[in-house]
Amino acid sequence: MHGVHQDRLIKKLRRKKIDSYEAANEYLEKEYLPGHNRRFAQAAAKPEDYHRRKPTTRELREIFRLETERAIGNDWVVRHEGRYLQLQPGQRRYGPTQSKALVCEWQDGAIEVYYRRERVSFTELKGPIRKTAPPIPPAARAMVVRKAKPDHPWRQGYQNMKPRVPNPVIAAPLVGIRTYASP
Repeated sequence: MHGVHQDRLIKKLRRKKIDSYEAANEYLEKEYLPGHNRRFAQAAAKPEDYHRRKPTTRELREIFRLETERAIGNDWVVRHEGRYLQLQPGQRRYGPTQSKALVCEWQDGAIEVYYRRERVSFTELKGPIRKTAPPIPPAARAMVVRKAKPDHPWRQGYQNMKPRVPNPVIAAPLVGIRTYASP
């Protein structure tokens, strides 16, 4: 009762030596509450009743649920508390990249998944879907490094090289061909 009693009720029950629920309820109904209401009750400022109607079972079910927003994987799998939920959307016109799903869970363990404010059916997977390992490429062939022999011409200094013999074929002069670019 919003702290009005301030532990007075328990002290009064002890003074009157009331030690059972039945005796406490009888004392409350016959003595304590009528006196308390005479002392603290006030008339309403307006006669209108602003109480709302009692919520329906469906409304209560929507209120008393745990909602968690989860990311949807590219394969339409949502991970929720160590479980993998494979979503089965009705239309696959759009991809789930960077999308979120709302996972609703109730105290009795029931789970529903909503995507874009619509309920989506799902199946629970036993574990994560393992991607197959890419094939191992064949081992690269070993490169064989071949070194030139010690008497190879590449290892000789330019002083020890044989002189080049000029080509005995002499080119004929170009006749009838312009050797410049302008007309």
